Amino acid sequence: MKKKRLIVVGNGMAGIRCVEEIIKNDSNQFEISVFGSENHLNYNRILLSSVLQGDVSMSDITLNTEEWYNQNNIQLYRGETVVNIDKESKTVLTDKNQILPFDKLILATGSNPFILPIPGNHLKGVVSFRTVEDCKKIIQHSRTNQKAVVIGGGVLGLEAARGLLNMGMDVHVVHISKTIMERQLDLTAAVMLQKELESQGMKFLLEKETEAILGNEQVEAIRFKDGSIVQTALVVMAVGVRPNIDLAKKSGIETNRAILVNDSLGTSSPDIYAVGECVEHRGIVYGLVKPLYEQGKILAKEICGLDHKEYTGTVLSTQLKISGVDVFSAGSFQENETTSTIMLKNECSGVYKKVIISDSKIIGTVLYGDTSDGPRLLNLITKKIDVSTMAESELLQSQDQLRSIHEMPSSSLVCNCNNVTKENIIGAIKRDGLETIDQVKACTRASSSCGSCKSLVKELLLYTNSPGFNEVFQNKTLCTCTSLTEEEVVEKIQEHSLVSLNEIFEVFNWNNKVGCNVCKPALNYYLSMIYPEYETEQESLFINQHKNAFLEKDGTYTVVPQMYGGLTNGEQLQRITAVVQKYIIKKVAITSDQRVQLMGIKKEQLEEVWSELNMPLNLTYGSTVKNVKTCIGENKCQCEKETALKLAVGIEKQVEFLNTPFQLKVGVSACIHNGAGSTTKDIGLIGIDRGWEIYIGGSSGRHVREGELLCVAQSEIEAVQMVTCLIQYYRETANFKERSWHWMDRLGLIHLREVLFDQELRGILKERLETDKKYVEDKTLLVNGRPTC
Repeated sequence: MKKKRLIVVGNGMAGIRCVEEIIKNDSNQFEISVFGSENHLNYNRILLSSVLQGDVSMSDITLNTEEWYNQNNIQLYRGETVVNIDKESKTVLTDKNQILPFDKLILATGSNPFILPIPGNHLKGVVSFRTVEDCKKIIQHSRTNQKAVVIGGGVLGLEAARGLLNMGMDVHVVHISKTIMERQLDLTAAVMLQKELESQGMKFLLEKETEAILGNEQVEAIRFKDGSIVQTALVVMAVGVRPNIDLAKKSGIETNRAILVNDSLGTSSPDIYAVGECVEHRGIVYGLVKPLYEQGKILAKEICGLDHKEYTGTVLSTQLKISGVDVFSAGSFQENETTSTIMLKNECSGVYKKVIISDSKIIGTVLYGDTSDGPRLLNLITKKIDVSTMAESELLQSQDQLRSIHEMPSSSLVCNCNNVTKENIIGAIKRDGLETIDQVKACTRASSSCGSCKSLVKELLLYTNSPGFNEVFQNKTLCTCTSLTEEEVVEKIQEHSLVSLNEIFEVFNWNNKVGCNVCKPALNYYLSMIYPEYETEQESLFINQHKNAFLEKDGTYTVVPQMYGGLTNGEQLQRITAVVQKYIIKKVAITSDQRVQLMGIKKEQLEEVWSELNMPLNLTYGSTVKNVKTCIGENKCQCEKETALKLAVGIEKQVEFLNTPFQLKVGVSACIHNGAGSTTKDIGLIGIDRGWEIYIGGSSGRHVREGELLCVAQSEIEAVQMVTCLIQYYRETANFKERSWHWMDRLGLIHLREVLFDQELRGILKERLETDKKYVEDKTLLVNGRPTC
């Protein structure tokens, strides 16, 4: 069989990781050609700062050797750039006038460094910090010049400056903000880092905006908008990157900020795909390694024609290690009137630790200089462990490193770039007898990208091979019908595009060919989440919002008229009364969630009852978002309750009838008197002078639990969006029948904040919720008996 022709434009980390996955999936399907504008093999761009600092050599950061390309029959065109794509003839043209045909084409053109659009940016001595050639230029300039200016006080800029110092240069770092690394560090840690770097010889010009670079042909100085001037012969720009979309735009491929792709990484043109920093997916452009690798894995399956889950986006997180100083931060480390702070600061040893506590639980931490307790403190934060009985010294003084690793949850990410967990690494060490970091890297890819996790991988290696190691990891299967875990089942349903219970039972060789009372409801739920149009039978009668009832044990039905926010009027009450009297409905109850429940209705009466009520009806059966409880009717105070009522109605209308992993109870209290019991609801809102406090994970059941403060929304609109997006994220990521607090404990409050505080991710969740709601509104379910497909 003749091989298909695959061309990859870009020899960087994203494109070649995709090629590696394609070879893994099907090594015989494609004849692969790769074009790289740089005259180098594929290398780890993240570690260029380490090359500049002299810590590693180019050979150390090379990811794939020339032998690898040859062994896999990959034709690599180094130093050759694709300049045009003919979509009709399916050919590419290069800057060396070479024309090659393709069956499939992958654009992995990456990003270009951003150069400030100021006078003098073209002068000799102005360089970016993005490629091996940039490193070479910087090193060459350092040999003949003594002064350098780095524009940008973020991680990349500081690493570049550290490298210039190592080469003996006088270095100024220019930053537009008041402190360096302001997004990752609080004021104290940022100042300590600045002082440490100043002691190493680095100089800082903060709150400076560059106006022009001065000189004739060669850089001579840099001038700022405040009129001040600094003499320099080298200017390194480290102020960000822009997606490289020139080729795509020129070839008529749809772009916005980057190349627009769908959930399979396909572009607007058939058989042309894109991956990496040049991609815009659902409005988001990613620059970190982890999402680029996730994209490459999915695109490889798409290219090979294999079933795969769609790419739905990546939640980003980072861990920092810069310039020989360890830095760790997690959670909310900003102090306010509701928090207390434990702090240790030792300027002599260069150690700073801050722990923020609220309601006897750690909600955030910053560690500088000594980050060995980072995993332990993160575990305390995510599990919301009560630390009221722990001494300050126990919280702040370093514990034995092996003990800290032992306390890490098995699911904790060690290598964020490659999504490698503690369990993955320990499993590989025990299974394959690994003894060195390089062996762990080769086997699991942990520490092979940014390298920030290298020290933790080393400690895991020592811990696993120590005499006292006794951890055992066991994956819990979905049920006795299968050996697959719940997560594996969901992933494989998507990979194989399975749409029914029977298909699942057959493809996965289910032990019980008709399933059991554990797996059938769970599978029905996951199918309905993966395919919103999926229909399943339940012990209710849900036709639409005007025809709805659920079956009682005695064979009669119950109908609940919808009263949004618990509010009704005389006309509705008259209709309800007339129906109750006409059909002799003997059981009428006021429920705890402020609704009227009509019980004991015969099946043959339902059509007439529905018709004469002529009201929206509520679905109280099963796992859904229950009626939002309000403080309407409460007389504890004279606060204004209308806004809280509107907020409750807004939430109800956006999420009613949507399936959830487990029932969700929501409360909206107008003020701090908490008339709706919002702090003991799955999700609760309380009005305060600054807006709306939003709580999650409460319970008023047998084991009472107080909800955790998620955030404060400044407006009703923001509060409704925050709550509805939180519900959608719960629907998408919780296990079947997983309560809200178990879900929150598993994911961590910090993770939920990271997702919901990201406006782009929140927009994606809002869009998906609206899509699911549209399917549900007119869906017809006629149910009699047990759930079946």
